[in-house]
Amino acid sequence: MSGSNSSPPGAGGSRVLDEPLQLSVHSLPSPQGAAERDARRTAAGRWKMLAVLLVCAAPVLASYFTYYVVRPEGRRNFGELIEPQRPVPALTGVTLEGRPVPLPELRGQWLLVSVAGGQCGAACENHLYLQRQLRESLGRDKDRLDWVWLVNDLAPIAPALQPAVAQATVLRVDRQRLAQWLAPAAGRQLDDHLYLVDPMGNWMMRFPAGLDREGAARVKRDIDRLLRASSSWDQAGRPARER
Repeated sequence: MSGSNSSPPGAGGSRVLDEPLQLSVHSLPSPQGAAERDARRTAAGRWKMLAVLLVCAAPVLASYFTYYVVRPEGRRNFGELIEPQRPVPALTGVTLEGRPVPLPELRGQWLLVSVAGGQCGAACENHLYLQRQLRESLGRDKDRLDWVWLVNDLAPIAPALQPAVAQATVLRVDRQRLAQWLAPAAGRQLDDHLYLVDPMGNWMMRFPAGLDREGAARVKRDIDRLLRASSSWDQAGRPARER
């Protein structure tokens, strides 16, 4: 019969199914290789984070470098740089109202300091006038500078003078103990100069004796340069804990 020689149904499909499967074998990643890739990614992330931090910190670092390393050179300064700087000592002054104030509490601001007895003669009045004018001339930066009158005796302050120093910090300080911090130029007296103290409490500059308006303009240039050099780390106002 013709049907006896035909292939059974599904015979062709059976031959296909009988052939072995062709499988692609992929190698599994080794634990050591994965660990190396993770380490590289971690290191790259750390370098990127460090780069971001450096970019953010660059203005502050530049400001510190300018203030502590570059700083205005002697030939450009009107004031005399004090080397090494002298930190504010643990002295206590007394306000005109009799309240004790430790001098280290004045840190946190630039200080333009004068020293004179309570009777305040012509040179003293000139210094107080220049201190006030110099501070006001700083414009928006004036709140970064305090003007300070250290009274180094027990003489009473004239009532007419008190309104003029209402915005100043006025403290009575023992003359001999004050000499442990501030000092005049050779052949001069302590009350002949104005003194500049940085926000860390370091006396760092002394201005020449006998200041007039022309000299005051040169004092302002020195102060302007120092304020610019410290602009990224020095803020107006003292920390609340030191008020």
